[in-house]
Amino acid sequence: MNKQNCWEYKDCGREPGGTNANELGVCPASLAEDLDGIHGGINGGRSCWVCAGTHCEGKAYGTFAARILSCLDCDFYQTVVQEEEAQFMIATEILKKKKAP
Repeated sequence: MNKQNCWEYKDCGREPGGTNANELGVCPASLAEDLDGIHGGINGGRSCWVCAGTHCEGKAYGTFAARILSCLDCDFYQTVVQEEEAQFMIATEILKKKKAP
């Protein structure tokens, strides 16, 4: 199975070198090296819902607490949950791996 990172799935172009990176900035999820490998993703690419400052669906999101309800309804989040099944890591476990900014 080819596991996509959020920027590939959403085709946002905000990964380093992406088509929208200069205009919109590089997404914090694509730079979150402390989350590399979670759910088989590059950096925070398959755990973007715990990364502060992401910009999804044309809206900027701040903290995890302020955005998690939107993330739970996200088609990418639901895809990761389905693909990972029993290996899916809940947000509190992922946050333990996240370094403080």
